[in-house]
Amino acid sequence: MKSNIERVYKMSFAGVYPHYIQKAEKKGRTKEEVDEIIRWLTGYDQKSLQRQLDNKTNIETFFAEAPQIHPNASKITGVICGYRVEDIEDKLMQQVRYLDKLIDELAKGKAMEKILRQ
Repeated sequence: MKSNIERVYKMSFAGVYPHYIQKAEKKGRTKEEVDEIIRWLTGYDQKSLQRQLDNKTNIETFFAEAPQIHPNASKITGVICGYRVEDIEDKLMQQVRYLDKLIDELAKGKAMEKILRQ
């Protein structure tokens, strides 16, 4: 189990990012909406997000360097990949799953205000 988690952390965020966009675009959503979700969750602005992508930063570093995980992130609940996000004890894995969950909600057609817990 531990090695799977470590494998996820070492993955390049830039390697995962196109999958988020693809998932959203397949359902008629946009790259801009994906970026907005990532910026909302992490506190990156567009320029610093792009820098992380260009640098092929790994997921662990991407979240460690995030300016601020949104205070409303704790309102993200539900199941993703078979786990309840609110019950994940590993903080970093929880943040990764938060993002997965938000992109999932985008692809399912949820309104941005709901996705961004406003």
